Amino acid sequence: MRVVSLSDHPAAMLRDAQQRRVAAERGAGLAYRDVLAVHGERVAQTRAARDQAWAQHRWGAWLRGVFAVRRLRRQAPPAPAPASGPTDEEAKLAAGMEGERLVETALGLVLDDEWALLRGYRNRGGEIDHLLIGPRGVFAIEGKHRNATIDCDGDRWVATKYDRYGNQVDDPAPMTDRRGRSPSEQVSEPAGILQDFLRRHGHPVTITRIVALTHPRARLGNCTGLTVHITTSIREITDLLNSSPAALTPAQCADLEQLITRDHRSRPRRRSP
Repeated sequence: MRVVSLSDHPAAMLRDAQQRRVAAERGAGLAYRDVLAVHGERVAQTRAARDQAWAQHRWGAWLRGVFAVRRLRRQAPPAPAPASGPTDEEAKLAAGMEGERLVETALGLVLDDEWALLRGYRNRGGEIDHLLIGPRGVFAIEGKHRNATIDCDGDRWVATKYDRYGNQVDDPAPMTDRRGRSPSEQVSEPAGILQDFLRRHGHPVTITRIVALTHPRARLGNCTGLTVHITTSIREITDLLNSSPAALTPAQCADLEQLITRDHRSRPRRRSP
């Protein structure tokens, strides 16, 4: 299987999140040094006044200075907390990248060079993790690397996390992206726009939409009214490929790959002012 990397948006988002965290930690360190410097100046001034009172035999002022210096020392600003490590956002992005890597690696073991995997195609509907093009058709794959049991009602998805003993550890939570879309909507919206684009350019193909649950402990719960295929293993993806009624020639696959690549690369230029 050939892999064509059109973009690596998750990696860029992870770098941005890491840079924001590092900048925040650096800013906190600089602010602490500024506060500490101001406090140190106050201590030095109070100590100088105390020593002057001693030299001038003003014992009352000297005693007040002694207590003032002690009080200021106790009021020294605490050091900022040490770096807490990756944020939740970074962990989620890293998990998503791991899921994408698992899909790519596993498909590469079972598919030959008749197939091309396009990574990171984007249009106005969003990004598709993987676009698989080959003799059995075109497949859009959205990977989700979640250690959870997934329940679905159409495009409404809910994830519930359990421990290894089957005990629920979190309340059920909707599975949505920043735009409030479920995984099925995340893959269907850009896939639908791409399908219309290909049809207008003489390729009336149907893009099969797949959400791949890549975490080894991901489970499907009660799922009804599904709008996409949901898989929990690469074997299930290859079964979908093998059962597809589509039949594309090598020339058609090459044309589709070229069209999709051209469309992806033209979008930043169209968005530019």
